[in-house]
Amino acid sequence: MSADGYIDDASPERLRLSSPADFDRVDEVRAGCDAILVGAGTVRADDPKLLIRSAARRERRAARGLPADLTKVTLTWGGDLDPGARFFTTGEAPKLVYAPSGTAAGLAPRLDGLADVIDAGDPLALTTVLGDLAARGVRRLMVEGGGGVHTLFLTSGLVDELQLVVAPFFIGDPSAPRFVRSGVFPQSPDRPMRLAEVTRIGDLVLLRYLIGAARG
Repeated sequence: MSADGYIDDASPERLRLSSPADFDRVDEVRAGCDAILVGAGTVRADDPKLLIRSAARRERRAARGLPADLTKVTLTWGGDLDPGARFFTTGEAPKLVYAPSGTAAGLAPRLDGLADVIDAGDPLALTTVLGDLAARGVRRLMVEGGGGVHTLFLTSGLVDELQLVVAPFFIGDPSAPRFVRSGVFPQSPDRPMRLAEVTRIGDLVLLRYLIGAARG
């Protein structure tokens, strides 16, 4: 995020806040996970592939008997997803879409052959999502955003670790998306996160926090 807490600006083009060195670090983190999750808004706005970029890391995963890429996961409330998005058309790993009961029924035929659409309850419940992922063998889930998804996971108390990279500039536009939205967070002044690591990445800084049970 920027120094004032934004993850993008308000222009149509995506603002890249990170550096090549940090993108490579993120790729390394991805390679150590089982699945990666973004919200449907991120799929629409950024059209991400969500693949592991490094050939060497893909090969190391394969050597351990793992898929070269992570299982892709998205959450949608209204079902506004383009079957031609790169989320669905790139990579060989499974693609999972979690939606409320009413949305899942109509979305499944549209994504037939591209993704498994899972009924996550009415309303959509993160505990249902995480329980289903665990049943599929997902032990480490990487949540990459956007702000609404960050807020949902954090306010639900379902985050073990937060890796927050701060860029050395400001956005200053209240119409731009923030790292989190308004909410009631269990990470409060009375129960703060525990800072486990501070790493300089050029002019960026990585703050790695432990949360909930992971904070000890």
